[in-house]
Amino acid sequence: MEKFKGPTTGFTKATCGWRALLLPQLNRQSLYVYGSEVAVEKECKRQLESGVFVIHPFSPMRSYYIMVMMAITFLNLIGIPMEIAFLDGDSGLAWESFNVFSDTLFLLDVVLNFRMGIITEDAEEAILDIKKIRVSYLRTWFIPDVIAAFPIGYILLFADLHYHNDDNPSKANKMMRILMFVRILSLIRLARVSRLVRFFNEVEKVSNANLEVVRLFFRILSLFMMIFLLCHWNGCIQYFVPMLEEFPTDCWVRKENLMNSTVIVKYSWGVFRALSQMIALSYGSMDAPTNYIEMWIVMVSMVSGCMMYTILVANATTMIANLDPAAKEYKSKMSRLEHYMAFMKLPPELQLRISNYYQARYGGKWFDEKYIMDTISSSLKEQVLMVMCSQLLKKVPMFQNREENFINDVLLKLHYEVFQEGDVIVRQNVPGDRMFFIDHGEALMETESYERELCDGDFFGETCVLTKGKHLATVKAVTDCQCFSLSWDDFQEALQGFPDIKKDLEKIILIDVDGGVV
Repeated sequence: MEKFKGPTTGFTKATCGWRALLLPQLNRQSLYVYGSEVAVEKECKRQLESGVFVIHPFSPMRSYYIMVMMAITFLNLIGIPMEIAFLDGDSGLAWESFNVFSDTLFLLDVVLNFRMGIITEDAEEAILDIKKIRVSYLRTWFIPDVIAAFPIGYILLFADLHYHNDDNPSKANKMMRILMFVRILSLIRLARVSRLVRFFNEVEKVSNANLEVVRLFFRILSLFMMIFLLCHWNGCIQYFVPMLEEFPTDCWVRKENLMNSTVIVKYSWGVFRALSQMIALSYGSMDAPTNYIEMWIVMVSMVSGCMMYTILVANATTMIANLDPAAKEYKSKMSRLEHYMAFMKLPPELQLRISNYYQARYGGKWFDEKYIMDTISSSLKEQVLMVMCSQLLKKVPMFQNREENFINDVLLKLHYEVFQEGDVIVRQNVPGDRMFFIDHGEALMETESYERELCDGDFFGETCVLTKGKHLATVKAVTDCQCFSLSWDDFQEALQGFPDIKKDLEKIILIDVDGGVV
């Protein structure tokens, strides 16, 4: 019998059936909340053992449902103002069917919310208790959801059918006024915008690719969708208000000869006027308001435009500031460094070398390497250093054919260092206690009798790390050099756990200058 993969291991399809869609799926958010795949599997068991119909917040059904509701909600927020302002009751069978479908879906959403599991920021497991879910929903979003789900679509459908089937002129006129009132009342469905915001937040939480790039994408997408909706609603209001007044002779619709134009033309002019007022341009709104209603529309448009501009600038500034925190921190550190060097009255040449060192060392991104390496596990630290330095160690004769545990122990003792062009790394006849491995860069080894060029993968100073003796040559950086160093103290500490290797290295007394020993 086939079994589920991932967190539902151990549950068969015959056991779970369709309920597998209600169980939590394995993603970054569920792993963050529960800690491991085993814990996610236990959560699946807990939900199955409860025996009640509850949609887990990390379940596939919840993810797909949110996506569908986001699309339906956005279409409603676009279509409802268009229908009220421009279609004038001639929306057609397709749109009326969509209205009925949307109202049905939102009513169903109210019911399903009583069966939606809840996850809080600090919770260690989802809330699956029906009573707690009911209390939480009734205290938070129940009333706004019921208002937004009011079935205007059904009312309009029945009213339209009755209106078209009634031959009495007086009753028809009365029904027409009722229909207009109901269409204005249908504006309450715009309260569904709150759901759109909630759905965006939930998608961000349960996304399987819960990365900062994805979060930033959803923030930008939600921001531009809200700005688009604001412009769209404003454009519809521009036409809707003159329509309520039955298009007086001095209204902008008659001045632009739009009475018999298509919906697209009317909508385009409405949005054009709205944007002209929102961004405070004279195009599209040359004439002064002809009555106090138009005056209020213009004022509301200008205020909403200011708010839109403020929100856009604030969000853009926040996103840019948080887009690359490492680069921002680097600039802050460099600014403090420049103030320090100016206060100490360091020579310009030295200030330039210090600035160049920071650029070579950090590459324009500030990070605390020691903190990072100290906070990750020893296994991950070994893997990181293995990727970065294992090939460097294998080129050194005294590390060849050694135990893997010894090599891993030595890797943990390595320290990253950067030297600028022209820096003297070690000096001849000066006592030393470190060995160097060149990861990237070029250096020059010099004695009174010979010179040797060193490059990526070369090493020097092994005599000092073995005996704490004097360097036999001077090594100078020809280019910026990225090196790893191993100190005598750290090396001796690593040898404590490997006495056989220590005895073997103590027998080494021959120094091969041609091999690069200095």
